[in-house]
Amino acid sequence: MDQIQPVVFLVAVIGYTVMTTFWDQKYYKIPNKLTLPMFFAGWIYQGVFDQFSGLAAGGLGFLMGFGIFFLLWMIGSAGGGDTKLFGALSVWMGFKWSLYILIISTFIIILVTICIMIANFLTIGPKQMKKKLLATGKPTKPGEKPSAETIQQRKDRRIMAYALPIAFATWGLLIMAYTVGWPPLPWTLI
Repeated sequence: MDQIQPVVFLVAVIGYTVMTTFWDQKYYKIPNKLTLPMFFAGWIYQGVFDQFSGLAAGGLGFLMGFGIFFLLWMIGSAGGGDTKLFGALSVWMGFKWSLYILIISTFIIILVTICIMIANFLTIGPKQMKKKLLATGKPTKPGEKPSAETIQQRKDRRIMAYALPIAFATWGLLIMAYTVGWPPLPWTLI
């Protein structure tokens, strides 16, 4: 059983992050048909391999991971798919790894956003950059009512999808755990 656990974990987590990243990059959406099975499989995984302590670790991971992304979704900084993506992943990862992934993926998002903003500033100028990235809702003609932002306009404004930084953070941590031994692998924390 001890040799099966890492294989199940790695196949599930890497497969899930690859699929959700592909889907998010291509469609700007992460469907329930990817997130819900992974969510339920995480509980089964935790219960089978680590019993009560695994279920507790998955629960704490979910509360932290889903909770933070739910707050981001409520203020409009993350999408519903991103929230479900991280909620399902956090059941597998537990509290500490979910926290590590959240911190590293946030750093990646900030770094990439700054680079894209600088590139836009240099290539299209500050006025066009503002027009491209801000949803002002201002009418284009005098006397015209402000229009609500369409889904396509929101997608066009989006700098990057969350799934990719979450995947990079997860993969990077797994590589570090297997090569240098830090952080301890999620199933060794229980």
